[in-house]
Amino acid sequence: MKFSRKTSHLLQSLLLAVLFVSVWEGCCWLFGISQLVLPPPSAIAARLQSLVFGGMIWPHLWATLFEILSGFVLGVLAGLVVGALISLIPVLERLIYPYLVALQTLPKVAIAPLFIIWFGYGLTSKVVITALVCFFPVLVSVIAGFHSTDKDQLDMMKAFGATKWQTLVRLRMPSALVLIFAGLEIAAVLAVIGAIVGEFVGAQVGLGYLVVTLNFSLDVAGVFAVLIVLSAIGLAMHAITRYAARRYIFWIRRSDAPVIP
Repeated sequence: MKFSRKTSHLLQSLLLAVLFVSVWEGCCWLFGISQLVLPPPSAIAARLQSLVFGGMIWPHLWATLFEILSGFVLGVLAGLVVGALISLIPVLERLIYPYLVALQTLPKVAIAPLFIIWFGYGLTSKVVITALVCFFPVLVSVIAGFHSTDKDQLDMMKAFGATKWQTLVRLRMPSALVLIFAGLEIAAVLAVIGAIVGEFVGAQVGLGYLVVTLNFSLDVAGVFAVLIVLSAIGLAMHAITRYAARRYIFWIRRSDAPVIP
């Protein structure tokens, strides 16, 4: 029975996951590792089931999803607008971009308490932190994408009398889409990290808050269960952005766009 290349790769990934989980389970039972140190996958699965069907995880899950999606949208919109302005107005790149880089170098864990003070312990502070984390990858990808436009094509557009708006819409933006979507893929994963960082610093609800609570009660299997949920959210966000890239950059062949395989 022959499988397609995509199906074959998926089966290989599943087999690797099964092998990893089997070795993990076997080592835990073989060496008698305490569940307070490293719980076996069976205990983690049972704890995840109890969290899901017991209803404990749902309020925290919805709060974290709201923070991730809202922060991602705000960060992406800000990155697209600011990146386009910096790319199209050279003086802004000289004046503003160094300060944006300096802002990015600040550890988000260090400045997160400030956002808690300014915006409170509610969801707003986590949305702002998430948006800030997503902003810079999108900003850089937009600037790099706009600067990657072929100079000969720009000269041709000018020779045919195209306006700046026509050049932007019909040449610059399509040329930049590959790099922009690469930035979106990075931002989609970082959005999860940004939301959890905010919840670690100070929160009343959320998966990060739940991790802290479970860790305080030495429920290590519960901590691993929540981490699996967070990984699933990150994978889903990444998969959606990759699907959107394939959907809207249909004119790029696989060999021409290694960032979107």
